[in-house]
This record gives sequence, structure tokens and C-alpha cells, in this order.
Amino acid sequence: MERRTIGATALEVGAVGLGCMPMTWAYSASRRRGDESVRAVHRALDEGSTLLDTADMYGPFTNELLVGRVLRERRRDAFVSTKVGLLVGDQHIVANGRPGYVKRACDASLRRLQTDVIDLYQLHRADPEVPVEETWGALAELVQAGKVRALGLSAMGARAERRTGTGAGAGAGARLHDATIRQLERVQQVFPVSAVQAELSVWSREALDTLLPWCAARGVGFLAAMPLGNGFLTGTLTPGEGFEREDIRARHPRFTAEMMAANQPIVAGLRRVAGRIGPDVVPAQVALAWVLAQGRHVVPVPGAKHERWVAQNAGAAPLRLSAADLAEVAALPRAQGSWD
Repeated sequence: MERRTIGATALEVGAVGLGCMPMTWAYSASRRRGDESVRAVHRALDEGSTLLDTADMYGPFTNELLVGRVLRERRRDAFVSTKVGLLVGDQHIVANGRPGYVKRACDASLRRLQTDVIDLYQLHRADPEVPVEETWGALAELVQAGKVRALGLSAMGARAERRTGTGAGAGAGARLHDATIRQLERVQQVFPVSAVQAELSVWSREALDTLLPWCAARGVGFLAAMPLGNGFLTGTLTPGEGFEREDIRARHPRFTAEMMAANQPIVAGLRRVAGRIGPDVVPAQVALAWVLAQGRHVVPVPGAKHERWVAQNAGAAPLRLSAADLAEVAALPRAQGSWD
């Protein structure tokens, strides 16, 4: 697989990564299979999808434990990215950016992942009660201690930006990541940012306006979260089929039966492009190829928990969309239904 670099330190990863969250958290619990997920991680590494993205809050903790089962055997084959800064309660999630906590959490993640170093340690969310410079300073100390190789920031999502008022009103799409950029500019003064992770897909393009250019101008890698639109852009979901109660899509405005039906033209457009490229190309691969085409510093991180989907996603890496293909995708209708 093609290799891409993250940050000024030129950390190399496969062009398509693997989001491990669905293996133990946030999606349908009845479809989780630990052994199958372990095989999926092995398959990702076999395919060259070296970036394994996880977080201590996924589960919580179970996701890192699962990834650790693979790293115990194949640490040299993997690029490990995990996150810190969010605590999961029974009915809520809270930020914790206190330096002492960050350092203890890092040690715990290292134990669960069965490794002595984390390749990319991301601040999941800034704690509003702690100056972000203090949290970032603690993360920098972990790099200096040899426990972490590089630092990243996970961008605020649409709902979080809406709560702060930065994403409301006219031009909200263009300003969605303003708060994240302000955080990035502050922490850059403390220690270099190697990567930013934020949602980017055919149906969520807001990062193209300001955040992606900010990263490109500074040599910062961009990890595209949810590049398949939580599974919608694969074309395998049926409107009205419903989701299990704990599945995040059960509460997402774009996944009501009405909105899923309204957004089918997006999948139809991806399917048209796929059909022109070849009989074995599927909409998901076109969606990932579009993300890859947004810049050499962009690495999509699609979530998957089965070998079949991992291999299919990896198959997007060699696809090259023509100018006509890119124009057709760009002309697809905007998604209906939003947290905004």
C-alpha cells in the first residue's frame, strides 16, 4: 500500500488506516465478535493499513485491550494511535485534562496496548477547566520521557461547536472548526502538533473550508474520521431498518428513516462512479478515494470490525479518481439532516 507521512517528523503510515472503535463500542453490540475483530486487525496489517486508531474511552478500555492482543505479536508492523482526555460515565462523558491524570492515563494505555511507546497520542478533547497549554505540556513531557513519539489533537465535533456557539448561524459550515483552530494555534506554541483528527467524508465536507488548509500549510497530518459516513456511504444500510439502542446512529439526525431515504442520491452517485471505474469497485472505495484525493497529508481512518470490510477499504488506496470523477462527486447533493 502507498505510504503517507504524518507531521513534520515524517511518521510513515499506510494511506488507509483502521478505526478500531466499532469493534467494542458505539455500534451494534450484538454484532461484536472479539476473535473476528482480532482477525480484522491482523488483516489490516497484512494489507498495509498500519495506522490503528483507538482510545482509552472506547469501551471504556476494551478497545485498547483488543488492539493490544495484536500488538503483542506484531508491534513492528503497526502504527499505534490512541487518545486521552475523556472519561465515560453511566450517562455522560466528561473531559479531564489535568496533567497528573494525563500521565497516569498514558501509563494505563501502554499496559493495555502491551507496548512501551505510543506512536501518536491524541488529546481527545480539551478540558474547559484546565488551560489547554497545561494539558499539552504534560503530553509533551510524555514525548520527552520516550513514552510517546508524536502528539495529535482530535477536533471538536459539530455538536460541541454548536454548544460553544462557534458553529451557529450563517456560514456555520465554514466556521465549524474555528474553535479547534484556536486550540491548535495555542498548543503549537508549546509543542508541535503532528496530526489533527476530524470528520471528513463525501457527506461531511466542512473540514475542507479551513481545517484541512490549516494543516496543509503547516505540515500537519490530517486523519479523516468517519470517511464512510458511519457506514452510510457504503450503500449497505437500508432506510427504516433501525439500529440497536446503544448504536450511535440510533440518535443521529441523518439516520432517521426519512433522512436515509432522502440521502440515497449520494450513494447512487458514488455507485455510478464505481461502475465506471470497474465491475469490482464499490461505493465505499470511491468515498475513500475521494478523501485520499484531498491531499497527500490526508489519511482516512474508516472504522471496521470484519476482515471483509477491512480488505475492501484497503482496496481504495490504489484507486485514482479522474478529474471527471472528482467533479461528479463534488456535484453530489449535500447531506440532509445534521447535528447543526
